[in-house]
This record gives sequence, C-alpha cells and structure tokens, in this order.
Amino acid sequence: MIGLGFVAEGAPVPEQSSNEEEKPTIAVALRYDGGKQETPRVVASGRGAVAERILELAFAHGIKVREDADLAEILSAVEVGDEIPVAAFAAVAEILIYIYRANRALAPKGVTP
Repeated sequence: MIGLGFVAEGAPVPEQSSNEEEKPTIAVALRYDGGKQETPRVVASGRGAVAERILELAFAHGIKVREDADLAEILSAVEVGDEIPVAAFAAVAEILIYIYRANRALAPKGVTP
C-alpha cells in the first residue's frame, strides 16, 4: 500500500486593488494498494486549516508529499473515497513509479517492499 499527498501551497494572488490575498493551501491524500485497487483513491482533501492538518499527519507518518499545484487542484475536485480522474493518471503513475523505485532502493537486501 502506498500513501501519497499533493499540495498547492498558498501564493499571493494579485487583486485589482493594491491589496494582495493568499490562496489557501490545498492538500489531497491518495491511497493505492496495487493488490486490491485498480486506481488510487482520494482519502482526504481540504483547504486552509484542514489542508495544514492533512500535511501534518502525512509528515508525521512518513507519507511522501509532492508540491504540484495543478494536480492538487484537479484532485481537490474529487470526492473523498472516489478514484482519481483519468486526467490525473499519467502524473500520479509517474510519481508512484518514483516512490516504488525509491522504496526498493532503500529496502534491505533480499526484502521486496
């Protein structure tokens, strides 16, 4: 099973006036179990304080987090419990491949993660 998070950090957005506001942080957590699921599912999603809490939990549990604003926006529209959309397959697959390779490289000899 793989846990994976995507985040779009808040960034200043120019307004018509001289005031600038920040976009809220967006965080989306995915879960993928290749033996049981065909595609990753969204297990948590939120903005602002909820996103910050998702990130805290991800870091505390050693879950890989990647900053990708476009992908976070796409995935934030998916309901919790639903599979990721086709538009996100390629990007998520590329990241999962990286994680599998990294886990394999870190595993003790003779142990397959």
